[in-house]
Amino acid sequence: MFFSRLVRYSVQCNTHACVFYSVRSFALAAKRVLIPRWEEGKLSNGQKWKTLEHKGPLFPPEYEPLPSNISFLYDGEPVKLSLGTEEVATFYAKMLDHEYTTKETFQNNFFTDWREVMTENERQLIKKLSKCDFSNIHKYFVEKAEEKKNMTKEEKQVLKEEANKLTEEYGYCLLDGHKEKIGNFRLEPPGLFRGRGEHPKMGKLKKRVEPEDVIINCSQDAKVPEPPAGHRWKRVQHDTSVTWLASWVENIHGHIKYIMLNPSSKLKGEKDWQKYETARKLKLRVDSIRSEYRRAWTAREMKQRQRGVALYFIDKLALRAGNEKDDDTADTVGCCSLRVEHITLHRHLDDQEYVVEFDFLGKDSIRYYNKVLVEKQVFKNLKLFMESKNPEDDLFDRISTVYLNKKLNEAMPGLTAKVFRTFNASTTLQEQLNKLTIDDMTVEEKILAYNRANRAVAILCNHQRAAPKTFEKSMQLLQQKIKKKKEEVEKAKKELKQAKKAHKERPSEKSKKLVEKKEKALKRLLEQLKKLQLQETDREENKVIALGTSKLNYLDPRISVAWCKKNNVPVEKIYNKTQRAKFAWAIDMTDENFQF
Repeated sequence: MFFSRLVRYSVQCNTHACVFYSVRSFALAAKRVLIPRWEEGKLSNGQKWKTLEHKGPLFPPEYEPLPSNISFLYDGEPVKLSLGTEEVATFYAKMLDHEYTTKETFQNNFFTDWREVMTENERQLIKKLSKCDFSNIHKYFVEKAEEKKNMTKEEKQVLKEEANKLTEEYGYCLLDGHKEKIGNFRLEPPGLFRGRGEHPKMGKLKKRVEPEDVIINCSQDAKVPEPPAGHRWKRVQHDTSVTWLASWVENIHGHIKYIMLNPSSKLKGEKDWQKYETARKLKLRVDSIRSEYRRAWTAREMKQRQRGVALYFIDKLALRAGNEKDDDTADTVGCCSLRVEHITLHRHLDDQEYVVEFDFLGKDSIRYYNKVLVEKQVFKNLKLFMESKNPEDDLFDRISTVYLNKKLNEAMPGLTAKVFRTFNASTTLQEQLNKLTIDDMTVEEKILAYNRANRAVAILCNHQRAAPKTFEKSMQLLQQKIKKKKEEVEKAKKELKQAKKAHKERPSEKSKKLVEKKEKALKRLLEQLKKLQLQETDREENKVIALGTSKLNYLDPRISVAWCKKNNVPVEKIYNKTQRAKFAWAIDMTDENFQF
């Protein structure tokens, strides 16, 4: 078990013992005083901890009213709004320069929810969003943002110290007597929901979370966190089978939100390790599972055929399983919830046979569009599944995600569609790294190869993003650097040519050293130019690809760590500080010979 290799380090921090779950190298680098290593027995019956104590969530500050000279206008006339109505108005005003406020769905949802907050008199007066003028409020917040941006270094340091104090107070808990970092201890402030793509709920009001909405989870003998003055918690419980510290239900979707331990915590590390080990176990069973779902393509029962084809898509295309949703959520689908309208069958297309064209909105309203060559029997089955159905009918009408995952679990304990996705993502990364990495590459070339391997995974998993707003500007700056570096190279070439000519005409030790100096200078400039050009290629290739999602959630970090060690690439070039803390277990336990 990997966690038996983790070492706990304890140092005295004022009156508390601060305990860090880390690796030996981290502790030595930090020059901590080591407490002798010990092993803790594994807790039984699903128990995750024995004692848990924390300060509860950190609530956002109360609303600060606008200055009296900043007015909201309705039909050209200033209107003094009640405090609650004014607060919601500021949410919209802050977004005036964003494209969301130009969308009809966003406008309608905002106005509906805003009117619910209004007093009766305000509702009688404010009846049309088109007559509302938020420009004065918008200008006020733009100026406030500019003021904050122009703060002195000393003023910024004061704010940083205040934030650090809050983190020290609320950002840690005591888990089984040891100090652990909490992931998201700050509750999200109220605002307007944005969503991704054309989400039907965009613009709706995200209400302020009150202590009365929050359930606290801590150990029975721990000091219960104090709620803000004048408030009380919804409930205090002592459930040792879960790892969350507080929970509440958000009002947009009715989903439960949690305050959890930081990804770098021991419990999170164990969970990560177990997830990737389950995916690795699939490697030993995947051939038999594939043979089984292929046999299902010709089964007599339609349900079995649908299961076989759905698993083929999940395996071949890394599709998400898909879940049933309410009518008022975004029209996003996964494999099991595909409708007839989401696929088009092509017997012949571009000199290829049996092509399926997919076009639907996946998770986070990201479009999935793909033309895929499939096997003849899969094509015939899809044709059969679509017979006598309308475009809005389910393609896989005999199966559900629950049924599919149940069958997967029967094939291998712990196997789900998500494990399949993790397995295929990690396998793709391993194969691509083995294929793209060459021993005599420079570090920069190896990093480009790594990002290309990661990109192959992101494309497989449909991890897309909009091009960053700063992309064009940053590319222009990079291209200017490249242009300047090329000019320096040309200048260095001329200087080298002149030095060689002078040495040839009047050879001497001095002229020889000058030639060597100019050669080294040119070589250095060429290396710098190559590095900049590699950066340009890397940025352009990944403009609309989100590499981080797969790197953090679907790729076994041991693949990346082993690749770094084998190819002498600093792990800092692949994982940032936060990511290195999350994957400390992998960095500690992995050698260069690891293969997924």
